[in-house]
Amino acid sequence: MIQSYFKKEPTLSFEVFPPKKDGELDQAFHILDELATLKPDFISVTYGAGGSKSKKTVELASYIQNTLKIQALAHLTCVGNTAAQVEAVINELKANNVDHVLALRGDRPKDMTDEQFNSREFLHASDMIHYLKERTDFHIAGACYPEKHFESFSMESDLNHLKLKQDAGAEFFITQLFFDNDYFYTFREKAAKKGINIPICTGIMPITTAKQIGTTVSLSGSSVPKAMADMIAKYSESPEELYKAGIDYAIRQIMDLKENDVDGIHIYTMNKPAIAAEIVKSII
Repeated sequence: MIQSYFKKEPTLSFEVFPPKKDGELDQAFHILDELATLKPDFISVTYGAGGSKSKKTVELASYIQNTLKIQALAHLTCVGNTAAQVEAVINELKANNVDHVLALRGDRPKDMTDEQFNSREFLHASDMIHYLKERTDFHIAGACYPEKHFESFSMESDLNHLKLKQDAGAEFFITQLFFDNDYFYTFREKAAKKGINIPICTGIMPITTAKQIGTTVSLSGSSVPKAMADMIAKYSESPEELYKAGIDYAIRQIMDLKENDVDGIHIYTMNKPAIAAEIVKSII
């Protein structure tokens, strides 16, 4: 059970994503083998938009859980899924001895019509958490946003929804990626005042290429602090130097978080175990 790991301070975990093609599964297993040598407390596996990669998510989570003997956390989204589809994934996870999920609403699929979006069975992640708690004995995590979810009217509204996830049965949270620790510290303080008292893992993504700023970062809604912007500008013409500087930035960010008693460090690996290894050797 992941929650018991929080007795150590802080936990270390990784996120990986399933391959786009079936023929790339062997490479995904190799990536997991390399990450396993770093001895994480758990590894999470993402879920394609609308459940497009759900079977691969289950396959990778099963490999983590049953072959590597590391706690697996399978992402489960509901924005494009009916209750029956969620039930099918639940049964697949149970059959593979995976009983930890990260319950997410998920991003709206590009081909989803307004009618489909507005008539979906699960409006919010908290609704699916209720559903899971009623029908399974799964351990459930939820997502949180130090700079608030981009669809929320305010941080106050976002925190109210976060409290609903906790009340519905979430046992811990994992944050969206962020690059300025002050945002997280302010968020943690406000969350505590709302009565949110379950562990919060901090999501860290090393920025090692300029392209990441225009893709992953912009999609996450996370702000780019001046120190990071300056770093990217300084090394924009030198990929090798930017790679080193990005890893160093992540290491310094994590060390500061550890000094400020965070519950966990969750590294968004982008399926690059070499980067994760460089960070881990500097933070343990």
